[in-house]
Amino acid sequence: MSKKTPQAIRGTQDIFGAEAEAFAFVVETFERVRRLYRFRRVEMPVFEKTEVFARSLGETTDVVSKEMYSFEDRGGESLTLRPEFTAGIARAFLTNGWQQYAPLKVATHGPLFRYERPQKGRYRQFHQIDAEVIGAAEPQADVELLAMADQLLRELGIHDVTLHLNTLGDGASREAWRAALVEYFRAVKGELSEESQERLEKNPLRILDSKDARDKPFLADAPKIDAFLSEEASAFFAAVTSGLDAAGVKWVRAESLVRGLDYYRHTAFEFIPDDGSASAAALGSQSTVLGGGRYDGLMESLGGAPTPAVGWAAGIERLAMLVGAREEAKADAVVVVENDDRLADAIALVGRLRASGFATELIASGSPRKRFDKAKKLASHALVSFAVADGTPVRVMGDGGERHTKVESFVLANT
Repeated sequence: MSKKTPQAIRGTQDIFGAEAEAFAFVVETFERVRRLYRFRRVEMPVFEKTEVFARSLGETTDVVSKEMYSFEDRGGESLTLRPEFTAGIARAFLTNGWQQYAPLKVATHGPLFRYERPQKGRYRQFHQIDAEVIGAAEPQADVELLAMADQLLRELGIHDVTLHLNTLGDGASREAWRAALVEYFRAVKGELSEESQERLEKNPLRILDSKDARDKPFLADAPKIDAFLSEEASAFFAAVTSGLDAAGVKWVRAESLVRGLDYYRHTAFEFIPDDGSASAAALGSQSTVLGGGRYDGLMESLGGAPTPAVGWAAGIERLAMLVGAREEAKADAVVVVENDDRLADAIALVGRLRASGFATELIASGSPRKRFDKAKKLASHALVSFAVADGTPVRVMGDGGERHTKVESFVLANT
């Protein structure tokens, strides 16, 4: 009786070849840029107590009510696979005493889990890069994070996206704006979409970014945050925008860009593909490539002292789609065993080349012709073969220029 091979779970993916190289390029570029900005690397648990996300994301959000992978462990405790990074980092900041390092700049990347409808660039197990600054109330922290994001995208070769920026004001500004929005939308409640009617009492700011055609006629005349900004909140936003100008980061004002949860304050932002651009064609013109904001009230929701913080995240899969497929780099050197009696010598040579910093392949199977044909496909510039010449330096030409290493008993063959 034949056994049926299990299939991959819906919403997951196996990444290989050129797609895996693009994925790796995103991560490697992120790691290099975060070191330039002196962000410390952190590793977080893949699962947390469910209350970490229920408190931080809000019990009424779709993520908590519909999309989280939650389960009871053997001890009867409710655990959840992380749907995002920020809540776990905030929990770690409070429980590990990281307050002593504030302002703390941290960065991480890895898998996240949400039970949502799989679609292009969106999976149930997906991956993100994430950067946070915790314990810094100054607008300079927002500027640095945004400059870091802008540099990351440019170094990935993504130039056709623009920073969309808004302010949510401080606590008092936001509350006054919220009350005005409730009054405005309540007057037309019957004409709003069912989703917006539900949001009206729980999360009225979210109505502003509705894509439903029934809501759009009422969005243009909705109250704007600028009319409710306190003097301090207005000065904060002005400091962020002037800092971005000084850093050379291009931005546009996006008055409808909001964050629904109450702990968000001041800066909210998204990098969005430009209309008609290649990135828009790949992801859609309304798709967010990278987004985040300031969440000064989050720590209190987790039982901590008031702590200012700001951060952003970006999906690795989406960035990899914009980067495009990348072929695996060719080897610096390929060692071809012409005489099988000398396999041990070839293994020793490969070890020395790799220890000297050369990406090296060993070919020791197939006919001589097949071995050399395969070597030509794998090598970037040089082939290493065998001849007796004790102490002869081996020269390898690669993308980094010419390098030498002394390898006893072997010399470079003609390429």
